[in-house]
Order: sequence, then structure tokens, then C-alpha cells
Amino acid sequence: MTQILRTGIIQQHNTDDAADNRNRIALAAERLAADGARLIVNRELHDSLYFCQTENVDTCGLAVDIRESDTIAFYSSLARRLGVVLVTSLFERRAAGLYHNTAVVFEADGSVAGKYRKMHIPDDPAYYEKFYFTPGDMGFRPIDTSVGRLGVLVCWDQWYPEAARLMALQGAQLLIYPTAIGWESSDTADEKERQREAWTTVQRGHAVANGLPVVTVNRVGHEPDPSGATGGIQFWGSSFVTGPQGEFLYRAPSDAEASQCVDIDLARSEQVRRWWPFLRDRRIDAYAGLTSRFLDD
Repeated sequence: MTQILRTGIIQQHNTDDAADNRNRIALAAERLAADGARLIVNRELHDSLYFCQTENVDTCGLAVDIRESDTIAFYSSLARRLGVVLVTSLFERRAAGLYHNTAVVFEADGSVAGKYRKMHIPDDPAYYEKFYFTPGDMGFRPIDTSVGRLGVLVCWDQWYPEAARLMALQGAQLLIYPTAIGWESSDTADEKERQREAWTTVQRGHAVANGLPVVTVNRVGHEPDPSGATGGIQFWGSSFVTGPQGEFLYRAPSDAEASQCVDIDLARSEQVRRWWPFLRDRRIDAYAGLTSRFLDD
């Protein structure tokens, strides 16, 4: 028995014009919905340039109130008009001086199905996210929607098997990662390829280890460093969808935009987990050390 979820992904470049970014998302979403998509997933922080290349308090003016704002109204209306479940990624203003990197999921009727605040926050050259984002305080909880229970995580979370596992243990039917990741200009070609393949491999591993499909949507194109200290970031695209054995169902190019519908058989996870019963064989009596920062002895 199959249970097909037609899923649309939107891999696009970004500009400093929020209205332009939103309108291009809407156009792509319209095409995907016309092609039968019931779930549409966007890239990380899709309304702006990736502002975390520098530390600037004035940039916090980009943050929006996700309880009520023009941004929320726009995506709510888009989801309702197209009749799709829509995964967005927003810079949330929770209070003055308190901000999160937040995925907001809209139901097909335009209501907010749920949200997830990014838990793992990087602080690397050109990715100064700790300056802007408070770590999430909602835990790893799937979001129930009309198309299934979605394990929504965000970018840096994708490197952590613990996050994927906790979503799986709470009944997530697929793992979703809005993403903004790319190459620094000084890296060699070999190093760039190692980084991209490591990124792909670890997420395919989450699919295999948990018997779940994975949907990862990245931005694409070059964004300059406003400070001029680096050559900026070349976002490597390569958005992809895998099945529950890590098999590619689709992989976007690294250097071009892509909007694509992909059919995901959610029922296949049940059979894969029967063949590979990793959840059955977990030694939960022996994993206490996972809650330690490091085991010195």
C-alpha cells in the first residue's frame, strides 16, 4: 500500500528586497501547487539576504512578530489560496532584544499549524548566528498537519543525529531541513566538494538510521560579505529529497535555482523499519552518557 505525499521544494537565490523574495516564492509555489504539491518547503531565512555574515545590531530590524505581522499574513494567505501546507523560515522577534531563527508551518487553510525554534546555533566565520539568535526553547517536537506529522528542524540542526532521532521517536513521518549553507571563497575545489558531500551524507544517514524520508532545501547563488572581510558565501544549492533508506528521490543543481515536485511514499517507512528494526534494537539502558557534554573517563 502506498501513501504518496507530493512535495514541492523551492531552491532560490536571495536579494535584499523582501517583497521580491516573497513574490518569487509565491510564483514558484503557484507552479508547484498547480503540479499537485500538497506540501511546499522553503529555504532558511528566505525573506532576506543571509545577514549573519556580519554582526550588526541594526539588522535586528528585519525580525518579525510571528504572532501577527504582514509577513505572517502573506504566507498564511499563500497557503490558504493554494490549499497547501507551507514550511517557512523566519527571523522571529519574540521581544525587544530576544530573537529566534524560527520555522513556521502553515496549514492548508492558512492557520499556523506549529513552529520550531532552531536549537543548534552556529558561530563560525561568516555564520555569526549566535549574535542574533537565542537557542530554541521548544525542544524537538514534530508538527501535526493535514499531510502528516512533520519533523521540522533548521540548518545547523542537520548535523546532529540526536535531533533527528528525537523527532523520529515522537512519530515524525519525515524530516525537513530549511537550510542556508555554502562555500567560502578561499576554500579549494577539493575542500568544497568534501564539505558538500559531508553535508549530504550526514542527512542521508538520518534517513537511514530513522527509516524516514528527508527533505532538505538550501539557498543558491553568491551573497557578498557586507564588511568586505571575506569573499562572501557561494550557497551551494544541492537541495535534495531522500527516501527512508537514504536513496535519492531528487537532487537539485549546485549552481541554479530549482522548483520541483517530488513524490514521497510515506508508507514505505513502515516496511523499511521492518527490514531494519533499528528502533527495536536500541539499547536505551546504555545511552545515559549522551546527556553529558563529554565523557572524560
